[in-house]
Amino acid sequence: MGCRHYNSEYDVVLNRCSTCGEFWACHLCHAEATEHPFGRMPLDAPDSTRCGACGLLMGYAEYSAQPRCPGCGHPFNPGCSLHAGIYFDL
Repeated sequence: MGCRHYNSEYDVVLNRCSTCGEFWACHLCHAEATEHPFGRMPLDAPDSTRCGACGLLMGYAEYSAQPRCPGCGHPFNPGCSLHAGIYFDL
């Protein structure tokens, strides 16, 4: 899991692009592979984020409320919150 841009053991979150509907490890991987900007997901979308460790789908509130996956307990990268505005319509 992960990508060449963000590849620590904590980089397991995949975010869905609202434009193409696909999950991506990061916005930079998306930019390299597509010809459209990353479409930010609405805050109330129930399936905007996926844990790459167990596959659990989460909405923004569920994902951002805790430092680890509520399904498998895998820790998330705390630095991901710095990029929330790229992935979610805040």
